[in-house]
Amino acid sequence: MPDQARAALTFDDLAVERGQWCQDVAVTIHAMSIPFRIDGRTALVTGGASGIGEQTSRVLTQAGASVIVVDIDRTRAEALAAELPRASCRVFDITDEVAVRAGIAGIGKLDILVNNAGIGLVGGVEETEAEDFDRIFRVNVRGLYLVTKFCLPLIRAAKGCIVNIGSVAGLIGVKRRFAYCGTKGAVIAMTRQLAVDYPTEIRVNCIAPGTVDTPFVEGYLEKYHKHEKDKVRAELNQRQPAGRLGKPEEIAYLALYLCSDQAAFMNGSVVPIDGGWTAA
Repeated sequence: MPDQARAALTFDDLAVERGQWCQDVAVTIHAMSIPFRIDGRTALVTGGASGIGEQTSRVLTQAGASVIVVDIDRTRAEALAAELPRASCRVFDITDEVAVRAGIAGIGKLDILVNNAGIGLVGGVEETEAEDFDRIFRVNVRGLYLVTKFCLPLIRAAKGCIVNIGSVAGLIGVKRRFAYCGTKGAVIAMTRQLAVDYPTEIRVNCIAPGTVDTPFVEGYLEKYHKHEKDKVRAELNQRQPAGRLGKPEEIAYLALYLCSDQAAFMNGSVVPIDGGWTAA
């Protein structure tokens, strides 16, 4: 404040100004003392408008981040971005290089990338059509590659982090998930490779969920088990020793931890969160 203007202030004005300064400092110190806060950071979440992605967008926002919701569902992405403070959305196809390049352009700062977007496919190798095989690899592997490639300069500049959403299907064999297992194995491999290429510049970790109660699972039940949903849902619950499906917010809070300063020594890690599935 200029000296002349300050000289014109009364003692009451100065007290108010000093009080506001103390309050601002106290808020800053308080935020720094709370673990898992990511105030002032910008995060981009692909597939960020539904399921695990939606909950991750919500949890990162609650922890102080400004979230960019990326999705191909414009209606849901715009609605979520309008609901969350500091949020925005971008709508593009992560499998299209031109679209990804354009979608990332103009982002001035990026601290966190959550590669969540993905699709599933049921079938063993003999059941899997080449067209379906190519499509799932385009989304789950090529999409992650493209988004990571074009976000990486921003993440490196911020000394930020990447969280890839993999699956237990990348760690173990799951019956009749030939192509899906292949894509999630690739996600795990790419996570580890990135971690060793940029070990002091960024952190890259992978979450490997079991079956989680999301629209993804509901879509699977509707497509493949329309007339026996309750029976198959019970089977999905029981294949995890915990006896239930995971919750999207449980995955989201693990993602928050991996994005936080408290996880600073974690790099190249693959963390199962599966109700004990991979331990059984």
